[in-house]
Amino acid sequence: MSTQNDVTVVEGFIPVIDLSSRHSATGRRTIAAAIGAACASSGFFTIVGHGVPTELIDRMCATNREFFVLPDAAKDAVAHRPGVSGFRRMAGSTAHSLDKKTPPDLCEVFSAHVTGDLSDPERAALGDYWASWKLANVWPSAPANFADTWHEYMATLSGLAGDLMRLFALALELDENFFDDIFDHHVSSVAVNYYFPQQETPLPGQLRRGEHTDWGSLTILYQDTDIGGLQVRHGAGEWRDVPTIPGGFIVNIGDLMSLWTGGRWVSTMHRVINPERGNSSSRLSIPFFYLPNHDATIDPIGSFADLDAPQHYGATTAGEWISRKMLKTFAADPLDYQPAD
Repeated sequence: MSTQNDVTVVEGFIPVIDLSSRHSATGRRTIAAAIGAACASSGFFTIVGHGVPTELIDRMCATNREFFVLPDAAKDAVAHRPGVSGFRRMAGSTAHSLDKKTPPDLCEVFSAHVTGDLSDPERAALGDYWASWKLANVWPSAPANFADTWHEYMATLSGLAGDLMRLFALALELDENFFDDIFDHHVSSVAVNYYFPQQETPLPGQLRRGEHTDWGSLTILYQDTDIGGLQVRHGAGEWRDVPTIPGGFIVNIGDLMSLWTGGRWVSTMHRVINPERGNSSSRLSIPFFYLPNHDATIDPIGSFADLDAPQHYGATTAGEWISRKMLKTFAADPLDYQPAD
């Protein structure tokens, strides 16, 4: 552990960074340096002292746990379907985004976007391609405080993510407000993953969440228990457990930050493994995906602008890049999965 200018950093592959001093100029510089070091090595770090009210976090967890144990018919009433976001009984296969054939991930999910309550014309204007942020949010009638809690959580995490991006800018020796106009109409989302108790033996290669990288700029993740399961790949094949810090959020950068920095910052592979046999506990994780304006460029930025710009899938904007990753995840019905010969 090191302490500089009242900023505490618990060092390691996934450091713990205390944000309590981020409201002072000296504290911001020190925190930014710690964040930059983490993003250039593991791409993961944990934050404490973030200012998100404990009451809101607890309410978000309790409200969603109440939803996920409702009868199937109640959940299916707000199921993800053409034109709307919402509940998915089968959460796709995240490893498909990397062209890896795997059985479906073992979790249910409810998702919503910050844009999901806009009018139909406003959402339709967010790119000339399919994208989940163009879907309307659909909210269950029970629990009664579900939609209000989600709206408050999305707004609060949007504010925290915006400040993290300003710290990112400082870490990259850019103007602190460099990213502001890239996120002034962001299309971010929240997904609650419910890892239900496993009553049956998983299929070969089947995990609670298959290995993948995230696709956007950064993810802010909360885990409601210390059961564990989240792992980050270190090096060529070593997987390391990510500890849960009470009250803390795990932050990791996604593909866009790696693209924007010309690969200087790493978007790291991670997964959620199955519990040990006999452990029937459930687990809740809540990732907030901070996604930029849909028309933001994916080219290297700032001092990295002279580096070659990789053109994945021929995408030229952040929206196209993320959309194509989403389509890979959900294009094939996971129920049609057949093990390879």
